[in-house]
Amino acid sequence: MAAGTPAFHKLETILSNKRILKAVAKLSPHHQTSSLESFHAVILRFAPKNVVFPFLGMLCRLYLAALHYNENAERAQATTSTGKPLYKLQFPKARKGECRAKPVKTDPTFCYVANLMDLIFDQVFVDPAPFTQELLKIPIPEDLCSQYERPDREEVISGYATRFNLAAV
Repeated sequence: MAAGTPAFHKLETILSNKRILKAVAKLSPHHQTSSLESFHAVILRFAPKNVVFPFLGMLCRLYLAALHYNENAERAQATTSTGKPLYKLQFPKARKGECRAKPVKTDPTFCYVANLMDLIFDQVFVDPAPFTQELLKIPIPEDLCSQYERPDREEVISGYATRFNLAAV
């Protein structure tokens, strides 16, 4: 593509667009973010957003999610008994009926659970004192709602206005 041609000018206009430049600045410089997105999906499996957990319960669930992800992040592709790699067929909506092959991964492993159970039965139940001391060292933040002063109920109700009764106020 030669400089000064209409095609070059159009490409230059597109690539110098403010939105394109901002989007490129946000791209990951070294890796794709799909592994990060899959880690977030694992976190949501262990600690869903619509369920409230106490701080230590959430912390434990996040640790379990990290253990699970670290053990299963690089699973190999499943193979048949003859050694042929397995694929499954997908029909993405965006491709309007076009079929795609997607590799099938091996089943996830849960060896970390056995290791945790061994730790609990062999060390924690035998002498829980050092583990309890370490647990008590974890700083537990206050609840967000306790950081604010609760206003008077009658004041809040008197200040309530909707778009339907806004003219009356």
